[in-house]
Order: sequence, then C-alpha cells, then structure tokens
Amino acid sequence: MNRFKYIIAASLFSLTVSSCNDNFVSTKPLSEVPENDVWVDAALVQAFVFEMYNGFGVGGFYEEQMASLTDEALFTHPGRGINTVNEGRSNPADQGRMMDTYNYGNLYKRIRAANLAIIKLQEPEFDNPTLAKQLLGEAHFLRAYYYQQLLRFYGAVPLVENVYNLEDTDFTKERNTYEECVNLIVADCDKAAEFLKGRAMTDGRVSEVAALALKARVLTYAASDLHDNATAKSKSPTIAGYADAQFLGYTSGDRKARWQLAKDAAKAVVDRSEFAYKLDLAAPATAEEGTANYNAIAMGGGSKVADAGGKVDLILGRFFIDLKDERGGWVGRDNGPNGYHNWAGNTPVQLLVDDYEMQNGAKFDWNNPTHKAAPYENRDPRLAATVLHDGSAWKPRTDDVKNRDPKNQIQTGQYEVLDKDGKKVVQYGLDTRNSPVEDWNGSYTGYYYRKFVDSDPAIVDQNTRQSIPWPLLRYTEAVLNYVEACIELGEEAEARLWLNRIRYRAGMPKVDDSGAALKDRYRNERRVELAYEEHRYFDARRWMIAKETLGRKATVISIFGKLKDGKNVSLYSYDKNNYTYSYTVNTIDPGIENRTWVDKMYFSSIHRDEMNRNTKLKQNPGYD
Repeated sequence: MNRFKYIIAASLFSLTVSSCNDNFVSTKPLSEVPENDVWVDAALVQAFVFEMYNGFGVGGFYEEQMASLTDEALFTHPGRGINTVNEGRSNPADQGRMMDTYNYGNLYKRIRAANLAIIKLQEPEFDNPTLAKQLLGEAHFLRAYYYQQLLRFYGAVPLVENVYNLEDTDFTKERNTYEECVNLIVADCDKAAEFLKGRAMTDGRVSEVAALALKARVLTYAASDLHDNATAKSKSPTIAGYADAQFLGYTSGDRKARWQLAKDAAKAVVDRSEFAYKLDLAAPATAEEGTANYNAIAMGGGSKVADAGGKVDLILGRFFIDLKDERGGWVGRDNGPNGYHNWAGNTPVQLLVDDYEMQNGAKFDWNNPTHKAAPYENRDPRLAATVLHDGSAWKPRTDDVKNRDPKNQIQTGQYEVLDKDGKKVVQYGLDTRNSPVEDWNGSYTGYYYRKFVDSDPAIVDQNTRQSIPWPLLRYTEAVLNYVEACIELGEEAEARLWLNRIRYRAGMPKVDDSGAALKDRYRNERRVELAYEEHRYFDARRWMIAKETLGRKATVISIFGKLKDGKNVSLYSYDKNNYTYSYTVNTIDPGIENRTWVDKMYFSSIHRDEMNRNTKLKQNPGYD
C-alpha cells in the first residue's frame, strides 16, 4: 500500500513556480502535490479520481489475453506463463500468467485510492457539491469494480474500507466471507447508482447504468454453482475437503432467493432500453446484417444513443486515443496473421469454431458430410465477425507481400499449384508456420482473431494504432444475465424471449428448447456472443464445467486444396471452382501445450509474497 504523504501527480499536472525565495528548503516539490492541497481543489480531486481508472489497464487487449486461458484460443508464443495455468501447474510461488487487471497488489492500490476518495468526498473541502457527488459515485463504483475483480479471481478477500497510514502498526487482516464481499460490492454499486443518477454519460467514465450492470454481474456470479457451497462440494472433492468454505461461497441461505436478486438486478439494466441495439426485430436479420450488427457492437457500440450520450450496447468501455501508445491500440498487430507481419498472439481454436451453430440453428457436426465439405459456409453470422479462417477476405497485403496475394485472402492451408514447368507442387499459405513471411509468428490453429480489429485498410496493423474500445460492461451481457436467472427460476418463456432477441439480431433463428436443453443452448449462446471478452474464463468456472470445457486439449485445423483436373493455377487464391478443399481436425502437439484441468484452478492461489506480508490470510483449496 502507498504510504507516501504526497500524491504522485506528475503525469496529470504541471506546476509553475511564480517566485523564488532564499528559504529553498521549504519549496514544495515540483513533481508532487501535497495531499492537503489536493482535496481543496476541485480540479485536483477530479484528477485523483481519474487516475483510479488506470486500474482498468487496457482491458483485455493485452498480447497475452485471458482468451488463451480458455477453450477460446491458443497462445502462439510459449514461455510466458500461459501453459503454467493451462497445464494445471499454477502455484503460490509461480502463478503463471497474471495480467495487471487481476493482480492482487495492484487492485488493492486502486482500492486504497478509492477508500481515500470516499472518505474525503463525504464532506468535500471544495465548493462544488454537484461535482463532489459525481466523483463520490465514481469512487464507490471503482472500489466495487476492483473488489469484484479480486472476488471472481480469488474468492473472498480482506475488505479494507479505511486508509492505512505510517502511524498504523498492524497491516494484517483476515479474509472476509464471500457473502460479506458480495454485500459490500452491491452496497457500493447502489451508492454509485444513486450519486450518478441523471448524470450525462461520457465515454470511458462510470454512469448510473454501469453501476447497475456491475451489480447484476456480481449477483449472477454469486448465485452460480461454484459459490453455492453445497453444490460446489458435490462437484469437486478439492472444494469438499476445504475447511474454510465461507471464503468460496454461501454456506447457508436460500439459493433461489439469490437468483431472484440476480434477476431483479439484471432487469434494472434490461429496462434501460436506450442501450439496446437492434433487439426489437420480429424475425432474424439476414446473414450479412447479422455479421454487420455484431461487428458494429465489437467496433465500439454502434451509433450514438441520442438521449444518453453513450454508445449503443456499450455501457462502460476502456477507450484509446492515438496520442497514447497503449497496448489497446495494437490489437490487430498482436493477434493478426503473420502474412501481414502481425504476431498471431491469441489464435482461435477449433473447439470455439465448432460451437458456432449452422445458420438454421442446427449444431455443426464434422460427421455430417455437407458440414465437413464446407465448414465455414452457412454458419452463425457471428463467426465471420469473430474469426479469420482460410479464404476469409481481409485487408490489402503490405507492399512486399501483395504480389503473392493480390486478392487479399487469409491463407492457412496447403495448396497445389503449377510450377513453371506445369507440374503440380504443394505450397504453404502465407499465413502458416511455413510461410515465406515471418513463419515464426504463424498460427498453430489455422485461425486468426477478427473481433475488435479495425478492418479499415488505412489501419496497417503492424504500424498504425487503432482506437476500438474494450467493453468492460455491455447491455447484452446484462440481457444474458437476465436470461440465465430466468432459466434458473423456471421462467423459461421469458428466458427464450430475450435469448431469441439476441439471436435475431445476429441473424439466427429462434429457439424453442426447454429444461436442460435450454440451459445448454443459453450457455453456448453466451459463449459465442461474448467470445474474447474475458467471460469464458469465469463462466466455465462458476458453472463448474471447466473439466469438460477448459480441460480439453486444444484442437486445430489442417486444410488442403487439391487442384482440380484441367485447372491452370500458378498464383494461389481461394476458389472452389479451381480447388477441392479437405479439412482435418487435429489436437495440438502436447509439446506446444498439454492442457489439463485440476480443481484447484477454480480459484487462483494467493501469491506466496502476499501470504508472507499478511500472516492472517488463508490459502485457497488445493495449494497447500
């Protein structure tokens, strides 16, 4: 925790010295602002609160994304802690990949700042009560958000609402219960919503609706299997043998009542229909419209909301501007095809691609000859907006590659062409690990990341930053939370109504399922709708289906294009008139990654250093 008296603010302010005197030893530091000076100046207080937003990091736009800790993606470059998690080797001394947004110590630094703001803004020392109320609302939200990050990663944590100072002698504190953590977060969300009610929305800043959406998420998680102790024990021997179940979930109480709270919280967001994006369709959109609708949301939320000033569907996002060289501007470079000089960081796995339904609502099936012969045709339109596959049309190639691919198509297979002597030879695609272009950055899976990447040809991914925001909270997530709660409460007609509204927007037909089939359909719908948004990591855990999903070996695609008799092709391009294509699903080489699931991974370990600093902490199950 930061114990300095002065608040570092060099990046936010510049101070001008208006005069000098001989008593230079009393001169205030030029790069710091004394704490007492901050809280009497409205602009400095606002800057202090703004700095707390930096805890968002770049959202999920890190090169090593959480998608590769799930059955959504495979990380192309080993040795960065991804395998430590996916192979079940994470432990308190070596946790594996821990991004800044979920780092225990970093989150508590933000919580300390929020605590200080909440204390100081109870009775503001500057004369602007309207601004003070808004900043207080933002501080309550930010504290709730950062505690929520800790809670969904580690389970219950110590709740600190005061600010430790140098005069304090004991900085140790035991973990609160899971229920107490949920209660504090919900209370903060309620206060934030109250203080922010009626405030105009600003891109990247907290609003009343953001507070309601965070509350809905937290209560949805709280009602789930992993956090109902009786259910969790029945599904996991590791959890069943843990002595401190109160850190993991509810040990008593009415689970149905918890689902009702989750439903009510989600409905409060769903009722804010000004954020709904094309959820009023009476029939499915066309395939082209479905892809465009999904892409519009991924690119920042579609059109402006007239009366709220925010983006449609996007309730809270982490925004990026070209003036700042942030990782969020390099999503295309970090994840795009090597044939475009990009790095192929998080490449979609076949497991994800297979879970996109056929456009008629049927499951995709490799045993179906029609599906197998053309696996990317007549699929859920969201697939085309999420994944670049062999034959996908993409941006113009760079000058040094364009002569090899004048049609600008993704090439992840092997293809027969005719050499100068007219003989058939096999060449590898430009976007493979045998490419003549940066083969070391080629995808192992046969796919590349499309979602969140700006398709504008003027955005050259390896040297031009984009400005697509990361979605921290979406209206559609709240709708899905509402659907889930309705299913759990047996209100299936209401669940289908809203599930089908999402499907219609995506160009998919309605569902009529009920019971277990409806729950499975919902979970798959959530999987594809929220792909790459850091939900799958937590959803598979809270549903306690991680062994059957995250624990599977990653699958990849091998593609071969056989030149048809009589066709004269020397420069390859995807063309079914010239080629017969075959597709084979394989499992990733275990030397690259050997995924497995162990139940201790339902919760992250608390790092050994944190345990040593705070001797009252108790470790999570499976890490002793």
